[in-house]
Amino acid sequence: MDLNGQVAVVTGAGRGIGRSMAQHLAQAGASVVVNDLDADPAQHVVDEITQAGGKAVAVAAEIGTEGAAEACIAAALDSFGRLDVLVANAGVLRDSVLWKTEDEAFDLVIRTHLRGTFQCGRAAARHFREAGHGGALVLVGSPAGQLGNFGQTAYAAAKAGIAGMTRTWAAELQRAEVAVNAIIPTALTRMTETIPPLAPYVQAMERGEPLPEKLRADLGIGLPEDIAPLVVYLASQAGRATTGQCIGIGGDRLAFWSHPSEHRVQTRSGGWTPDSIAEAWPDLTRDALQPFGITMDL
Repeated sequence: MDLNGQVAVVTGAGRGIGRSMAQHLAQAGASVVVNDLDADPAQHVVDEITQAGGKAVAVAAEIGTEGAAEACIAAALDSFGRLDVLVANAGVLRDSVLWKTEDEAFDLVIRTHLRGTFQCGRAAARHFREAGHGGALVLVGSPAGQLGNFGQTAYAAAKAGIAGMTRTWAAELQRAEVAVNAIIPTALTRMTETIPPLAPYVQAMERGEPLPEKLRADLGIGLPEDIAPLVVYLASQAGRATTGQCIGIGGDRLAFWSHPSEHRVQTRSGGWTPDSIAEAWPDLTRDALQPFGITMDL
């Protein structure tokens, strides 16, 4: 994919998946604004990109706080003269089961993931509509937002909200020729080390050991650099023909997630009573109950 002349903003790009996204976009020819909460990791990624012959600038800003999204877009315009792609990747985890989740932890996760993605999307949409040259928004969801996950009330809620915003923004921005898609990544990162079954694999990855086939092919869990090619594709002109979708990638797997829809329907003239619902329930639900929660057969 040739992204020469394109300018991309990647939030949360100081480490992990965001870092790999920024590097791959730069390798494809895009100029990149590297955002992170901390200045040092962001600048380190910028240095890696420029040393490899690419173009990048760093913006230290806490996504989800007032003005952070606008600061990233301003940096793109000031440094490179335009904006074509925004990747809303910044995130944080504060995992705990429902009855142990404190308001402060819940609010932090929602502010960073959901409010932060909203603010980035809003700022980018305002720019794209005024600039008139189209663009791409790539949002970052999660299997937790599609299925739920034990111990991740706030995270799952935020990621489910991002999937909803993806479909809404795709409809709202279609006339402006802005493609909006969410990726559903599965990769071993510093964040996934907090998930007990994955911790040994994260440590093996950090030692440079290859991941087993079962992890990469069967479960679709790989390295951060396995995620980035989908972002590059969605940023390209070819990728922008697709909009409003949730697309999974990880390890050796690439997948389309289905949208929520009515799975089975019954009608009753005059409406329903509790007794009539009880009578219809066995037929309505037979082989129709949907799975929930992420399972990993490791």
